[in-house]
Amino acid sequence: MRARTAPALLLVAIIASLHSNAEACEPGELQNGCKIYGTSCTCGYGCKTEYIYRSRRECLNVLTEKNSNICSRRPCIRGICLQTMQDPGFTCKCEGTGYYGMRCEKACPTVPTRGLVFPHECIVI
Repeated sequence: MRARTAPALLLVAIIASLHSNAEACEPGELQNGCKIYGTSCTCGYGCKTEYIYRSRRECLNVLTEKNSNICSRRPCIRGICLQTMQDPGFTCKCEGTGYYGMRCEKACPTVPTRGLVFPHECIVI
């Protein structure tokens, strides 16, 4: 008897989850669509603001575009470039370079000045 109830409970949990996700949207804001989830496209039913792509193909095209190696363009002046899924598609790790900023372009302060907060990239432990 227990072997039969486990799949039924799982199905109820999935339906409840879908229903609760749908309730989080404004009326009229639900649609079938796809979204980028991690490094893949996930399609389903949910809020228009979350499932923004109309088809899997559209989602995959955007994902492929985001996955082009932006770091090969050398956007970081110093440090290490890491590709990300969020705009602008990369982040620069400046730790240990003596520089900070979005592209490791600003020199770390060398003399403590009252009111100046040192960027974390400039603190040597």
